[in-house]
Amino acid sequence: MSFIYTGSIRTDLALEAHEAIHAKDRLAVSGVDTLTRSTPNTHITKVHISNDQGARRLGKPVGTYITIEAPKLRLGGHSIADEVGQVLAEELLELANLSNEATILVVGLGNWNATPDALGPRVVDSLMVTRHLFEYAPPELRGGLRSVAALAPGVLGLTGVETEEIVRGVVQHIRPDLVIAVDALAARNLQRVSTTVQLADSGIHPGSGVGNKRLGLTEASLGTRVIAIGVPTVVHASTLAADALELFCHTLIKQNAISPSKLQSALPTENQGKLLEQLLPARWEDLFVTPKEIDALIADMAHIVAGGLNAALHPGVDAGEGEHYLQ
Repeated sequence: MSFIYTGSIRTDLALEAHEAIHAKDRLAVSGVDTLTRSTPNTHITKVHISNDQGARRLGKPVGTYITIEAPKLRLGGHSIADEVGQVLAEELLELANLSNEATILVVGLGNWNATPDALGPRVVDSLMVTRHLFEYAPPELRGGLRSVAALAPGVLGLTGVETEEIVRGVVQHIRPDLVIAVDALAARNLQRVSTTVQLADSGIHPGSGVGNKRLGLTEASLGTRVIAIGVPTVVHASTLAADALELFCHTLIKQNAISPSKLQSALPTENQGKLLEQLLPARWEDLFVTPKEIDALIADMAHIVAGGLNAALHPGVDAGEGEHYLQ
């Protein structure tokens, strides 16, 4: 028996939305194409949503979504981290298609006071910011660099101002060719927490993965291209409950305690979501789970993402070089 949770899937990853639809229907999703490749320690999947039908099925806007998975990343090791940063830089360069004269605004979304949500501000802390050099420094100090500005606008609860309003004001003033928004995401699969990076050229809606409806950072709202970079840091509690129920069902079948047909009869697909709703307290709707070592994971992922950004945005920088490049 295959347990399929029929409730809403809490994930920001287009790959997971596609996996859920494909597992349910066992058919290709119209308007959605996928392409995969691998490196020694990463697996890269490109999900391209080409029309409104595909967007409705996956619950994601039309666009290209690139997922970089590195299952061994949480085990540590500089070589794997450097590889992820290099792959991130390569994919971002291809997706962004930047000229050497481009100006880029990097926006670190999230709440720096909440560790699982602090990825964006931490990335900005390690970013090579160079726009001031292009305004005040002589040309010999600009070699191998692009004009990059950065902003960590906080969240509505800290500032009283919508993030989109802050970013839009800065965009209107500095007129960047590209906005890159970095944020923490919610995943469906616990194994993808802090081992996965997603890039998307469709923009981002801050807080959507945890159920907060905020104004989006998109090309339509900002008037310039937007690429979102996200790392899953949390999983919804109902997801873990669904996984536990699925494991329980498979264990019963494996131990011959019940046949698949009898289990399917006792627990038909259409009743599985209702069963979870009965088992879970109402407060679980707002409960998200994060690993106990999230402090270290956020710090590691922030350096990896910042390194990839530095390498992609500045032709003269390698992915392993950090924030002290200019010092």
